[in-house]
Amino acid sequence: MKWVKFTSLFLLVVVIVIAMSYEKIITGVLLPQYIDWAYETDIKGQEIGTPLDNKELLLAAEIGIVHPEKVRIVYVDEVPYPYENFALKVFGEAVGLIGEGIINNAQVFGYSIYSRKDFKLNRPKLAHELVHVLQIERSSLDNVINQHFSDMAEYGYGKAPLEVEAFKANKKYSASW
Repeated sequence: MKWVKFTSLFLLVVVIVIAMSYEKIITGVLLPQYIDWAYETDIKGQEIGTPLDNKELLLAAEIGIVHPEKVRIVYVDEVPYPYENFALKVFGEAVGLIGEGIINNAQVFGYSIYSRKDFKLNRPKLAHELVHVLQIERSSLDNVINQHFSDMAEYGYGKAPLEVEAFKANKKYSASW
């Protein structure tokens, strides 16, 4: 009986320690793994993606992207996520990036924009994604990922500052080509 009490107390302490240090686990373990994967995804996108056409290049330049010629669009059946990494899968579900009923239509990794084939990447939606490219260009992929995950946990998708900035582009560039 003492063993059961001791084990229960020990497990409770472990759970409390993990709960209190979850932020360190996320920033010290999970985010670096995700960032490494995101860089690999961008490199692949640069190799297989389609360059912007002339009107898309003009839009990217108007938004403020310094190197619009580097931007590539990769059309996929499903926007990639490192599902094979169990910890990142659980993390993505916890912050609302993936999971039941969540469809990620487009996502930026550096200069690579991954978009679902069945998602119409029209002018306002492309402008939204190009703002994310601009955010990365202004800072770095590492910084944007760290801020985005932190903001998602604190504000949720719709009120996250990086998304709010990108949603403004949806409105500003709402006219069709």
